[in-house]
Amino acid sequence: MKAVVFEQFRQPPSLQTVPDPSPAAQSVVVKVEATGLCRSDWHGWMGHDSDIVLPHVPGHELAGTVQAVGSQVSRWKIGDRVTVPFVGGCGHCGECNSGNHQVCEHQFQPGFTAWGSFAEYVALDYADTNLVALPEDLDFATAASLGCRFVTSFRAVVDQGRVTPGEWVAVHGCGGVGLSAIMIASAMGANVVAIDLTEEKLAFAREMGAVATINASETDVVGAVRELTKGGAHVSIDALGHPTTCFNSIANLRRRGRHVQVGLMLDEHATPRIPMDRVIAWELEIRGSHGMQAFRYSAMMDMIQTGKLAPQKLVGRRISLAEAPDALTRMDSFEGTGISVITQF
Repeated sequence: MKAVVFEQFRQPPSLQTVPDPSPAAQSVVVKVEATGLCRSDWHGWMGHDSDIVLPHVPGHELAGTVQAVGSQVSRWKIGDRVTVPFVGGCGHCGECNSGNHQVCEHQFQPGFTAWGSFAEYVALDYADTNLVALPEDLDFATAASLGCRFVTSFRAVVDQGRVTPGEWVAVHGCGGVGLSAIMIASAMGANVVAIDLTEEKLAFAREMGAVATINASETDVVGAVRELTKGGAHVSIDALGHPTTCFNSIANLRRRGRHVQVGLMLDEHATPRIPMDRVIAWELEIRGSHGMQAFRYSAMMDMIQTGKLAPQKLVGRRISLAEAPDALTRMDSFEGTGISVITQF
């Protein structure tokens, strides 16, 4: 099969021909019909993830059709249209037994713990626990865009942030994660303030439902949020993953507000400064959001089917697998709006 491979961290990936995968007993092989480009893939290529063994094939936001089924898989058959969370659970550890597959003690992540979906085919472990069936009317590009940024934002807004109608929600960063969070929080009835550095992305954020925007390059973010919301956000989401946005997201909360960290904080950003005095005095909550369990997809899919959520609006460029190596290495430049998806293999 054709696949994008990097043999050294921070060195240019290349399109290569590599052996096709075969399914283990509890696994399936999926023919990749679409796969998203995510900043997490860039972090992996940079060497920020200790799980990656070289040479490596990145890619973790995917949708496709089942092509081969392991001997112990009972729920899936060849031809099924499927997607998968970017964090997969083993199905039998303590966290999985409690329903928290997204923090499984033995989790697998395509594109990190194993070869990923920047390829014609990908093997997916623990298929009966982790695969999600796709509605026939949901196109593969949109389904692939759900796999990391959208589902992580859904869990951040709905489960971790516990957003309710009428609350003020601040979203720091208007990339794929931030735009997803804006759309979802708006659908939940919240008033969303979007924060970014470019007017292009802030304009797109307004299209996705933001009622107010703040250009962080021109003003004091914390003060502006507190003024707009008359005291601070009820919920604030760092959708970028930077010490500045993390600090601002916590500092712009009102008393008893909830901060959700979605953007990855890796390498030199792993231990950011936070206003712990404010956390204590105002009884603030700080939570992480790391993927979403496969069984929770049904709630999100229902909102998509009824039109309350429109993730297709977030799909930006559609590119070929041959274009992916260059696109991957340029992800730190934050070019364009929306989510880029590989749809040509």
